[in-house]
Amino acid sequence: MKLTDEQRAVIEHGDGHARVAAVAGAGKTTTLVARVMHLLDRGVPASRILVLMFNRSAREDFQRRLVEGASAGQRLPDVRTFHSLGHRLTMSLTRWGALAPRQLIAADWQVERLLRQATVEVLDDERCETALESDTLEALAHFCGLVKAEMQPAAALYERLDFGEETSHFAAAFERLESLLAEHGLMTYSDLLYRPLRALEADPALVQRVQGYLDHVIIDEYQDINQAQLRLLALLAGRDADVMAVGDANQCIYEWRGAHPDTMHAHFSATFGDATDYPLSTTFRHGHSLALLANHAIAANRRRPDQLCLAAPGNPPTELSVAQGGAALLASLEEWQRRGRRLGEACLLVRSWALTVPVQLQLLQAGIPFRLSREDRFVFRLPLVQALAGYLRLARAPQGLRDPALLLRLFEQPTPFVARERLVALARRLADTQHFPERHDPLLAGLKPMQRRNLKRRWALLCELPRLGDWSPARLLAHVVDSLDAEKVLKRAAARREKGDEDVRLLDVLVEQAGEVHDIDAFIELLERPVENHADGLTITTVHGAKGLEWPLVILAGVNEEDFPHYSRDNPLTPHRLEEERRLFYVAVTRARERLLLLHGGGEHRPSRFIAETAWEDCRDIDARLRDVEPDMPPLAVEAPALVSRYLQAVGHDIAIAARRAAIAETPAGYAAEYQPGQRLRHAVFGEGEVAVVEGDPADPVIEVRFVQAGRRRLLARRAPIELLPVVSVSEHAGGER
Repeated sequence: MKLTDEQRAVIEHGDGHARVAAVAGAGKTTTLVARVMHLLDRGVPASRILVLMFNRSAREDFQRRLVEGASAGQRLPDVRTFHSLGHRLTMSLTRWGALAPRQLIAADWQVERLLRQATVEVLDDERCETALESDTLEALAHFCGLVKAEMQPAAALYERLDFGEETSHFAAAFERLESLLAEHGLMTYSDLLYRPLRALEADPALVQRVQGYLDHVIIDEYQDINQAQLRLLALLAGRDADVMAVGDANQCIYEWRGAHPDTMHAHFSATFGDATDYPLSTTFRHGHSLALLANHAIAANRRRPDQLCLAAPGNPPTELSVAQGGAALLASLEEWQRRGRRLGEACLLVRSWALTVPVQLQLLQAGIPFRLSREDRFVFRLPLVQALAGYLRLARAPQGLRDPALLLRLFEQPTPFVARERLVALARRLADTQHFPERHDPLLAGLKPMQRRNLKRRWALLCELPRLGDWSPARLLAHVVDSLDAEKVLKRAAARREKGDEDVRLLDVLVEQAGEVHDIDAFIELLERPVENHADGLTITTVHGAKGLEWPLVILAGVNEEDFPHYSRDNPLTPHRLEEERRLFYVAVTRARERLLLLHGGGEHRPSRFIAETAWEDCRDIDARLRDVEPDMPPLAVEAPALVSRYLQAVGHDIAIAARRAAIAETPAGYAAEYQPGQRLRHAVFGEGEVAVVEGDPADPVIEVRFVQAGRRRLLARRAPIELLPVVSVSEHAGGER
């Protein structure tokens, strides 16, 4: 690959620290491999260079590329992940007597056992039952890892974060877990950085022993490092090593894991001092249309680098489209295969796993093979789905009331906040006797009145279901959800607010899907159908799971308000979180090479504001004009002329651009200048319609529109992808009628 001037500048950087801002698909690995070879050619010993990669697969790929670029027998520098570096430091500090020897525990069940023990020891019996739920233990594990990533006291971090109401014991449980790890001589992966860093920061003499071995440190994906990694890096680099940080602040999507979008800039300067800044602005991944779309998508963020993503001259064009609903998904996949392309070349991305449920059901019904990046996310394996299918099954088969395994499943989900051991015994008793125990029965001893009432109410629901077997699936599920107050229970049970929102969204999705079928038995079979990953099927994963990857065809599904960006009434969207969601959207769209399809749900789900922010039709039109420029063409009207002009200048093209304007008749007093009742407009998704109501701030109004096809919709006028249509005068109408 021919190197760009920007790449050569990075490769040939001289002395001092450097920051490299690399857009998605900028040939970063090629550049960094060439940088390492340049340092070796300059005579820097391989042992004085350290390369740090974000994960093991990136490390292995970089090591392979280094070997391919080196001459036979040439010594190459260390390429490590932060955890492997921490492991090496831990071994050295243990050998020197600065750390007590400990064994690394890798198995999840071992960590869970210690978390359970810590929880039991800091809580009384009444609160333990909820705290030992698997989701709560998972959230506790996340919290403990975050304490060590952010290097903050557990109590202070807990106060800052937004955990659920059943998690007030987390700080105490962390302290007890630390004691248990020490008592048993064990450590977790988080300790590989946490323990050596604490030892080094407490003893300047130790710092002197580990410094002075490096001249150059290169760190990839720098925007995603946390406080522990940053502080450890600063200690190892000391005053002598030059640090080259490579990353993209627009792709900082791991704030929940301790990353921060300011790490590339303010934090770097505060830690290391002055640095030379280098851009890698040219993407080799996609065409002008998607490069422009990416620039539009991130433009509203205030905390971002002032850098454009530019498509390389030889990149093939990228198709952009926006569509609604499951039919559009199936049609796009069928068209892809008609072109002779494989499903294995395509990926469907979602903001959260709950949004894969309708997709999985549609693909199953259509017989389209797919594979999930996490097999525990198959529909038939989700505990909540298993339970809801069980409620439906019981309505069709009353004998299920005598099946203790089925009863246990239905009592466990949604959780009644009762220990599993007690639920097992209760399910056996009910299957045998068909009568709920009396109030003073030993089986109910120690339960709070609310717990007893919830269990009894659930048994009453189970006994009622066989009489409702002729109801539609949607009506039946809605009845179950209402009877159990399931939404409230799921939110209370979630240790993290976002997890509660996702569980409630999963519930909504299942009820919506049930509304599209009439055969309850077929729906039960679909929910319970065992599925295996197909090696060459459509890949389905979350945006977080797709970081660093790319596909010829990317379908981003669930691009609706509340889904992407993710928020709810109980978890409102702050400006800070909106920027984080926008960065996540930026990562999603930049995974595509040849085609990007944005799918929204339709119905009650409003299309995401992110669709409008991309100005995707403008991007498509500009790309078409770039490929077919003719003299004396009229200016192209666009939403963001300054951004587009800057892009065109950067890629060396001169196209006439104008700000989009609409012809408007004289506006009655009291209405926003551009919008009035009766005004005709065209929406990018909903088609043509007429403004019915104009409300709010005239500078940023909310409009209600009667669309010909989509009915009445309320829109944020400044954000919606709409084009005002010219007003037709009365005289024109009259002339037309003659």
